Amino acid sequence: MDVAEKGEPMPILSLGEGKNMVTQLLLVNLTVFILLFFTQVVYNIEGNSTIRFNLDVMNNVALPASFGRLAHLPWTFITSLFVNESVWMIFGNMVWLWAFGAILQRKAGPGIILPLYLFGGMAGNLLYMLGMQFIPAFHPTQFFASYYGSSASVMSLAIATLLLAPDVRFFQKLNGGGIPMWVVTVLYIIMAVSAHLFSHHDLTTLPALIGGALTGFLFMNAWKKGNDWGAGLNKLVYKATHLFHPKEN
Repeated sequence: MDVAEKGEPMPILSLGEGKNMVTQLLLVNLTVFILLFFTQVVYNIEGNSTIRFNLDVMNNVALPASFGRLAHLPWTFITSLFVNESVWMIFGNMVWLWAFGAILQRKAGPGIILPLYLFGGMAGNLLYMLGMQFIPAFHPTQFFASYYGSSASVMSLAIATLLLAPDVRFFQKLNGGGIPMWVVTVLYIIMAVSAHLFSHHDLTTLPALIGGALTGFLFMNAWKKGNDWGAGLNKLVYKATHLFHPKEN
């Protein structure tokens, strides 16, 4: 996919000290997907049903719909952001994560990616749970419903990228100089919403997408004014990942 802005080349996806956070998030999501997939295969081989797998495994990583259940599974507020159960779900989310994340990382640096991913996903989780509590139509499914996926996180990256780099064009070799960023973003929003409406037949997850979009909008507006909401998180992550590193002279 050709992506360009004023002739500047986009960076390749790399690992290690290059600190390509987009690649690292891709690897985390893919690793979680593979682990869950093979765990379900083992369950099925041993004669256990998919329902048993959902009860034993998915219920411990997916976000519950009620605050009462969340109190017993608090870690799911984070683990649910990296759980993509189906092949189409992981493929779609990771393609868009790469498309928007690579541009955003090129323009703003790797330090903006993880905070946007986590904050957007957590805001999506919060709005999902609030929607389940206060929207009457959602109440009948509240007891057994759950939410997972990186859609809200990717939505946050998409909106932030649009605000930061509106002049970027995709597939620049096409007639007319390529597809503008706003067209790609609108296409992504339509596809993301349609997936929940028509594929999942589930309206309860739409507040999560709204939470991700609001986070991307507010985060990037603050960042452009010089307020980095992710600075504290990045410092914490740096200290945690360098805890056992030798001190530099």
